[in-house]
Amino acid sequence: MPELIQQLDEGILLWIAQHLRLPVLNEIFVCYTNLGNAGLLFILAAIVLLCFRSTRRAGASAGMGMLLGFIITNLTIKPLISRARPWVVLEQLETLATSGDPNSFPSGHTCSAFAFGVAVAVVAPWKWAKAAAIAAAALMGVSRLYVGVHFPSDVLAGAVIGTVCGLLGAWITGKVQEWYRLGKGRG
Repeated sequence: MPELIQQLDEGILLWIAQHLRLPVLNEIFVCYTNLGNAGLLFILAAIVLLCFRSTRRAGASAGMGMLLGFIITNLTIKPLISRARPWVVLEQLETLATSGDPNSFPSGHTCSAFAFGVAVAVVAPWKWAKAAAIAAAALMGVSRLYVGVHFPSDVLAGAVIGTVCGLLGAWITGKVQEWYRLGKGRG
């Protein structure tokens, strides 16, 4: 990472750890961030959405978005960039959680959360569901900073990639649905 970005990232992360952490919130953020391991929370939510006709497209869009995000983030960018986790770089940082993945950039948890949240926000039938999906995504990004496992630029990049993947997931499932309807009308 360019030196200026690295310095900003380190300063922000240390400030969060020193000024925003509260004992009452620590366990809540650790629990929430761990629900994002392997995209578990959002994969389960997408599966639940697939179970109901009114939310099936939202679930499929979210699943497609998360798959794209996983390929782009975890299988492509993370191994290419190989940015060390904050606890490797910042000895004075006390982390509240750890990760088995040594690569920090971009945040896979945040990417998955935003792919889910944006896809659901694009196609869900209810405003409250759209708002809840985006809030859950934002909270995942914040949790990654709060527990000290990502730098702010990791989370920002994960949110941007996840947003694009969520939009693509919604677009792809819309096209598949359109293709299916057209094909079914011919038969």
